[in-house]
Amino acid sequence: MKSFTEFIQSKVFITEEVLREVLSKFQEKEYTPHQVLLKRGQIANQYYFIISGGLRFFSGENENEHTAWAFFEGEFITEISSLAPRKPTRFTIESISKSRLLVIERADMDTLYARFPVWQEFGRKIWEDICIQQIEQNVNYQTLTAEDIYLKLMKNREFIQKMPVKQLASILGITPNALSRIRRNIK
Repeated sequence: MKSFTEFIQSKVFITEEVLREVLSKFQEKEYTPHQVLLKRGQIANQYYFIISGGLRFFSGENENEHTAWAFFEGEFITEISSLAPRKPTRFTIESISKSRLLVIERADMDTLYARFPVWQEFGRKIWEDICIQQIEQNVNYQTLTAEDIYLKLMKNREFIQKMPVKQLASILGITPNALSRIRRNIK
C-alpha cells in the first residue's frame, strides 16, 4: 500500500485518519497473465491501482483484437465509459503479465466521495490527468506517423519492454511487421 499512499499524497493533502479510511476500502488482488478483469458487454464496477504488472484495454476477439491502450505500475484506472453511465463496456480488460492490483468497488468509491471532500479532489485530479493524456494521445494519432508515436512511447521504457509486439503494433495501428521495420530503422 506504500506506493498507493505515495500516489494519493502526490495528488492531495490528506489526513492520516481519512487516508486510513480510504485504504480500508481497497482490496489487494493478484492476477495471472491474460486473466480477464472485465469482459466486453459487462458493466464496469471497479477502479484499479496497479501495484505491479500491467493491464490492457482491447476490443474485438482472437485475430481481430485491437489494443486501445495499456496501463502499468503506479496508474489508477477504470473503464469510465462503462462505469459512469452504467452501460455495457466495448472493451475487455486483461492483465498483460502477473499483476498485483488494489481494487475498490464503485459503491465504496462513491461513499468515499460523499464523505470526504479531499477524496472528491483526488478523483477530480485523476480524471483531469486522464483527460489530458487522452487529448495528447488523440492529437498524436491525428498528427504523427506510427514511427513518431513509437519514438514518444520509447520515452517510457517500461511500456515498450512489457508490451508484446502484437499489442504494441495494434496500439500504433500497424502490423507487427511494420513495427519491426520501424525498430530496425531507429537502431
